[in-house]
Amino acid sequence: MTDNDRPAERHRRPVGVSSSTVAAVGKLSEALETTERARGHLYSFHQLTGGADLALGEAVDMLREAGHQQLAEKLDDALVGRNVLPGRWTFQIVEEYDEGYYAQFRQIEREIRDELVDGRTHVYEAEMKEDRRSHGRPGHEAGPDS
Repeated sequence: MTDNDRPAERHRRPVGVSSSTVAAVGKLSEALETTERARGHLYSFHQLTGGADLALGEAVDMLREAGHQQLAEKLDDALVGRNVLPGRWTFQIVEEYDEGYYAQFRQIEREIRDELVDGRTHVYEAEMKEDRRSHGRPGHEAGPDS
């Protein structure tokens, strides 16, 4: 077997680890990956909301310039710079998420991987790849040439 015809060491099941353990750690990694995606959407929410607030400020200025002082003031007072949740702008929501739930999730996921599969990553996926690929065929290598 060539170097690129075997999964990298970091993706191989440690000796003595059961298939059910590999599957459970794989499901935990899937959950973390989904949380990573959710975190990305949270950052999108943060940036989109911030951009909307800046555009809202421009709309207020434009309404004033167009002679609609009362409507501009109503919009400015009610929405420009408003908290999106009690006491919080979106950056505060992102920080709380990152420093709380997200940090705890990453820490525990890492601890479980360290304990159960010697800290290895994507063992489940690497085994799935080994089962699905056509061994020895171009484009079906286990990894890149080293």
